[in-house]
Amino acid sequence: MGLQEYVIKRTIIIILLLWVIASVNFLIFNMLPGTTINKYIAKLSPGGTGSERIKQLRHIFGLDRPLHERYLIYLRNMFTFNFGYSHEFGDVRKAIMRALPNTLILMGTSEIASIIFGILIGVIVAYKRGTAIDSLIVTASLFTYSVPVFWLGYIILNTFALQLRWFPAGGYIPSEWAVNPPSNIFEILLGRLSCLVLPAFTLFIFIVGGWILLTRASVLETITEDYVITARAKGLKTRTVLYKHVLKNASLPLITNIALAMGFLITGAIITETVFSYGGMGSLIFTAISFSDIPMMQAIFFIIAVLVVVANFIADLLY
Repeated sequence: MGLQEYVIKRTIIIILLLWVIASVNFLIFNMLPGTTINKYIAKLSPGGTGSERIKQLRHIFGLDRPLHERYLIYLRNMFTFNFGYSHEFGDVRKAIMRALPNTLILMGTSEIASIIFGILIGVIVAYKRGTAIDSLIVTASLFTYSVPVFWLGYIILNTFALQLRWFPAGGYIPSEWAVNPPSNIFEILLGRLSCLVLPAFTLFIFIVGGWILLTRASVLETITEDYVITARAKGLKTRTVLYKHVLKNASLPLITNIALAMGFLITGAIITETVFSYGGMGSLIFTAISFSDIPMMQAIFFIIAVLVVVANFIADLLY
């Protein structure tokens, strides 16, 4: 099968898979006890409201229509990115677009840095297997990868924000901007960067250990192969052997995990963003779950599923 035929076949499968995902997403939220309208009515009138108002609201949200009609409307809205109205955030698409850039900056920075450093260090650790350096880095990686991220976040927050006061304690922009907004691009960049450092560093410490362990395990499976011995016998530099020959052939599981990590970028880091009061997708998801905001959860879960499916497709093409 040629590449063109493969792409066409996978594209058809992806379309069918997205339809199944959207259908499951619709059924899950429609089978939950209670409805979005109940939450909305409770916020409008905590003491209760009349039956006419309830009927009016059910009509506005389309809950008075048969299930199959709501399903068709839902499919059309999901695939046209018309996510509807949230009783907590207003327009769902606008709320997502406000939080998404913050999350992409935070998650993109920490994830990319973790992947690069994790792979580079993992190759070296695999090469020095059995030595004191190997034991030290593997132990440290297991520790940072296993500790609760909220504990790690509180330690970093308390040390660098509350005790040393080197960085802001929370938020994605400095608090003083509410009164005195910055006047030039350099102040904006420095202010955003100062708020980004602590949550990004927390995620980096938490994530990088996993990449070191995965890279080490993948490289150890190939470092004793015959072609590696041949490359060394030809007099190639150790760095060339490790990164050009060994890592290239050990990269398939790394590619899979990188693709999945990119697919889950927009989910944000719910716990880390909560600890640092960082206004990204993680905080948005946490609030949506806390208030049973079904339109917001439906939209976010559908977008996550789409990105993961696309990321898997890209990984297959890279293979």
